[in-house]
This record gives sequence, C-alpha cells and structure tokens, in this order.
Amino acid sequence: MFSTKSFVLAALAAVASAAPGCAPPKATPTLPLTGGASELPAPPSNLVLKKIILGHGIQNYSCADAAATPEAKGALAALYDITALYPSKQPGALSIDAFNALTTKTLWQEDVPLNLVNTAAAVAGAVLSSKEYGATTSPFQAPADLKLAGLAPIKYAGRHYFDSTGTPNFDLIGPGNLKAHVVKKAGVAVPANADKGPLKTGAVQWLQLGDSGLSVSNGISQVYRVVTAGGVAESCTTTGAGLASVPYTAQYWFYG
Repeated sequence: MFSTKSFVLAALAAVASAAPGCAPPKATPTLPLTGGASELPAPPSNLVLKKIILGHGIQNYSCADAAATPEAKGALAALYDITALYPSKQPGALSIDAFNALTTKTLWQEDVPLNLVNTAAAVAGAVLSSKEYGATTSPFQAPADLKLAGLAPIKYAGRHYFDSTGTPNFDLIGPGNLKAHVVKKAGVAVPANADKGPLKTGAVQWLQLGDSGLSVSNGISQVYRVVTAGGVAESCTTTGAGLASVPYTAQYWFYG
C-alpha cells in the first residue's frame, strides 16, 4: 500500500552459523514512514518499543450546524496485539505488505467491535450516514480475540477511549498493566493511497502522542498512530448539526 521507503526493515541478525534448534532471529521493528514531504519525529533513542497494536473502532465528531467544520470528539476502539506478526523469521510472522494490510483487512472484513446504537452500522463494510455509527453509553463489548481469515486469532489487548477531559487513553491488558494517557505532539498527512474507508471520507492523520505529564500513564511514554484506514469526518453539510462517527482502523506503536 505504501512506498518501499515506508517499510525499510532493520537488519536481521546473521543466521548462517546458528546452531540447530536455536530460535530464529527477530527483526527490529521500524516505525513506518509516509513517504511524503514530512514525517513524524523519530521515537526518542532512550525508549524501546513495547507493543504494536491494531485498533478498530470509530472516530467521533460534532457539527454545530450545517455550515460548520466538523470538530473532533475523540475515539473508541478495541485493541489487538499484532507485535508477533511483524515481519521476521519467527513462525507466524507476515510479510511487510501483509502486515500493513491488516488495517484495511480488518476495516472491511470485520464488524466494528463496539456496541453501536444502530447495530446494522457495525456490520463490516456498511455504508450509512455517519450519524448512524454512534456508540451506546456502554460502548465496549466483552473482550474477544480478532479472527481474520487465514490467520491465527489475534489476541485482544485492551481499549482506547477519551476521558472526561478529552484526553486519549489506552488501557492495555497483560503483563505490566501498560497504560498511556497522552496528548498530541505532531501529525502528518497520510500517504496518497491510504484506505479512505467505507464512507470514502479518507484516512485519519498519522500522529505522535506523548505522555500527558499527569502521572496517569504506566510504562508508556509515546504512542504513534500510523497506517490508518478510514475515520475522517463527513462534512457538516452532509450530516447536519449533531454528533457523527466514522469507522476506522490504525496501527498504534507503544514506546516506553
């Protein structure tokens, strides 16, 4: 989907002399690049990659009236751990093209894993007004692994939501109880061929998010949102006044 530049892999450890029975070497994951005029700042050298996560949910917006510009009102998403699928010689790892196609594959083939007011809107590939994709007041479903055709189940990893202050939160389950409470540091335009999503509105920006400094995060200092699909708002002229939501998927890279 993206330029070759976007997916340059770090060198793999030499294996020619590896003894029989040794575990295959792991690749050092490299944050994707858009290949455009500007890129997100690189992760600080003192941080290490903790997880690569696939998020699937909705981006929320509001319009004051039909002449207004849509105002972002946060997001809701279920999270899945795709770290082990990153290209390497490990069993089950994907090619770089297949890895970066996970966002598109999930968006178009899997139902939105949230409790939506209009359950028909959750159906994979549904094309409705963005006013139909709103979540209930209890939006998160019971944890369940992501089951994509041709792949082993991808482990459920947690939730993404915005709190009452409008701050993005990522609550990850598993060892370390990782949590990110972050604010936007930088954003760049998506590649020209990014998946526009079922509503054909476009893919949301790639972002660098940094710790809020409020001592809420645990084990995470930076989050990058990359390889996005869908999620851009419809115009207020189209939706009229009120709330609207748009299905999206994204990779989230967690550093700490």
